[in-house]
Amino acid sequence: MEKIIDENKQGESLILEQKEGNTRKLFIESYGCQMNFSDSEIVASILAKEGYNTTQQLEDADLVLVNTCSIRDKAEQTVRKRLEKYNAIKKINPTMKVGVLGCMAERLKNKFLEEEKIVDLVVGPDAYKDLPNLLSEVNEGRDAINVILSKEETYGDISPVRLDSNGVTAFVSITRGCDNMCTFCVVPFTRGRERSRDPQSILEEVNDLWSKGYKEVTLLGQNVDSYLWYGGGLKKDFDKASELQKATATNFAKLLELCAEAQPKMRIRFSTSNPQDMTMDVIETMVKYNNICNYIHLPVQSGSNRILKAMNRQHTREEYFELIDNIKRLIPDCAISQDMISGFPTETEEDHQDTLSLMEHVKYDFGFMFAYSERPGTLAERKMEDDVPEDTKKRRLNEIIQLQQKHGLYRTQQHLGKVEEVLIEKSSKKSDAHWSGRNSQNTVVVFPKENYKVGDFVNVKITDCTSATLIGEALGYSINN
Repeated sequence: MEKIIDENKQGESLILEQKEGNTRKLFIESYGCQMNFSDSEIVASILAKEGYNTTQQLEDADLVLVNTCSIRDKAEQTVRKRLEKYNAIKKINPTMKVGVLGCMAERLKNKFLEEEKIVDLVVGPDAYKDLPNLLSEVNEGRDAINVILSKEETYGDISPVRLDSNGVTAFVSITRGCDNMCTFCVVPFTRGRERSRDPQSILEEVNDLWSKGYKEVTLLGQNVDSYLWYGGGLKKDFDKASELQKATATNFAKLLELCAEAQPKMRIRFSTSNPQDMTMDVIETMVKYNNICNYIHLPVQSGSNRILKAMNRQHTREEYFELIDNIKRLIPDCAISQDMISGFPTETEEDHQDTLSLMEHVKYDFGFMFAYSERPGTLAERKMEDDVPEDTKKRRLNEIIQLQQKHGLYRTQQHLGKVEEVLIEKSSKKSDAHWSGRNSQNTVVVFPKENYKVGDFVNVKITDCTSATLIGEALGYSINN
């Protein structure tokens, strides 16, 4: 594949991989979690072999795909609005085909195809290799659907086409599915059981990215700490494995170590962690290797033990505190971020205050905060009344957000006066005269461009900050450059 530069999206230069000889155009949008964005790169790779190159121009597309999220109602409403736009363009260009991928595809398959008739094909997260067959069905005038969940598919044999890439950072998927069955979450139903990818294929992808000039990878999974490779199969079946398989199994700490040693100058990140599954050996591995970034996304969802139990979170408030304290003891400058839900069924004001007090204890660097929205098919939807009034949810959410902003400023202020290594990723959104990158703690840093370029590791002295951004001046290249 050749690489071309596209200047059309938000004024940024994006690297798009294009395969010579391909004549059809694919427009693909992704919503929701990082896994969806990673999956879209797998889809683009599969369709590149079918004659499709990606385009940033919706009106030029022969095939339009939207990779969807069902985690919250707002995400689904956003996708529906996009489908309305696709279909308006389709009236002008009737040969254009429209498809839905991902979690909404699995959840609303019949509604999209049979009742509303707003798409031509529906493809679930484990069925992307069937896209060529499904497109043949569509081209012959038939609707096409495959949302069958797999117990084996990891797409480890697919080399992703990097979409909207800066050529510097990339996602590498290591697990699929989730077994945790939190009562508010649709992921186990839309993405299936938890299974891990062959570590050799992960290392090959990391090495390939380094050879192409990438400087940072993020190892992705719904629950990376559950990663366990023993020759294939579901994690829940590990007890049935042979003694040799158990003795030679690769857990997440070992995978981190393998990746860090494979490319010592490449930054390694990971997301998402689950408090009940994160073990001390993962934290100790982070300490051992300087190229593993000092940042952990550690969703907690609530600070109340009663609500945590109702959510089927397999940890208590006290166990979460113990984990946080162990992280801070071994990695004092480790940044920690959160997911938090306000207004879960039966949540009282006392439960809400428990959440605020937990936040005061941790003082997260940043977070992702939402009001509870009932998701069809989940245990909470089937067994619990959504009984917290909307205005109460919004008020509690606003209090959580305000406290997080206060803590975010507290955390960024701790960087003032320090010299930190920053990987340049792009121009600053607010000033074309400044670069934007991230430090090890995943905090955005902006500084004057001077003669540096995207992909450089630069030592930056932090001189100012907001609650989310560090501002500084470059002192020169870091030793990793």
